[in-house]
Amino acid sequence: MFNETILEHFRNPRNAGEIADATAVVEVVNPVCGDVLRLSVRVEAGRVAEARFKTQGCVAAIAASSVLTDLLAEKSPDEFRSITPQEISEALGTLPPATFHAAQLCGDALTALSLKLV
Repeated sequence: MFNETILEHFRNPRNAGEIADATAVVEVVNPVCGDVLRLSVRVEAGRVAEARFKTQGCVAAIAASSVLTDLLAEKSPDEFRSITPQEISEALGTLPPATFHAAQLCGDALTALSLKLV
């Protein structure tokens, strides 16, 4: 069901954990399946210097959270606001339709992060 890219991000997630001196921390929940994503970022000179995540959820949610932190690297808030759930899915080699909710959860986290960094 899952391709190797998804499985790689699940088995060896990038940037898992928290940032002690985070500029912003957001937490979003998918009320349907119960997945929870806690995203923390440290912004320096107007760009994401570090992004970390803690996710409780399915394989797709963990993989999408991992790839999200990769996509956030060195982006300004204006740049990361344009990251879409579709882009997150494509970065994973395309999530199966039944698990696309994982990319939407990451999109919700980006929206919450944008509001916090206004």
